[in-house]
Amino acid sequence: MTTPTDSTDSGGLPGLDPVTARALSASAARLAYNYDTTFPASEVEEVLLDSYRQLARTARVTLFLPTLAERLTRERLEALGATRGLIAKRVPEVLFVCVRNAGRSQMAAALTRHYAGTALHIRTGGSDPGEHIHPEVVAAMKDIGLSLDEEFPKPLTDDILAAADVVITMGCGDRCPYVPGKRYEDWPIDDPDGAPADQVAAVRDDIDRRVRGLIASMLPELTLPDPR
Repeated sequence: MTTPTDSTDSGGLPGLDPVTARALSASAARLAYNYDTTFPASEVEEVLLDSYRQLARTARVTLFLPTLAERLTRERLEALGATRGLIAKRVPEVLFVCVRNAGRSQMAAALTRHYAGTALHIRTGGSDPGEHIHPEVVAAMKDIGLSLDEEFPKPLTDDILAAADVVITMGCGDRCPYVPGKRYEDWPIDDPDGAPADQVAAVRDDIDRRVRGLIASMLPELTLPDPR
């Protein structure tokens, strides 16, 4: 990756401070090494820069953006590899989408991972991703022993959407793109943003019930643990 020293870098991003530029260069090198048999380094860099660009649109604090961009890029490269048949898809992939990717979709993903474990691959995205996960949502999940501390709002990208087998939308309406041939479900669930604790808990429990039904339909042989 070219380190930017003027107004723009090689990916068309605005001028970056030297620390951020070095961090992105290091990320590009790591990713290119990890995926050297799957993608050319130029494509890895392109996806990384695009991930950084999209995350930077809503971020107020950019300190951790290179790290988050690297994590998002790994997800996108895995999705691209699966779609192109370059990386084996071992289990079905479920994508949860809401507007901000800061509440409902994050709760659904955490609950699905809890119940299904590695039997499903879970991703999330937002049609208009927020700056952070709603604190009331984080608290509601902690109440049942599930952490969202490592999660962050992510944009809904074409590569992530293309890799999904099942797409669950929650409140994004026409802003959620449609790809023929996939299984879609729309869950009419209230947005928990700013709601009191009891309402957030009710949203969580509604999602829990729907998640268990989804898993039962996809993995009927799986014995689910008791509800949270």
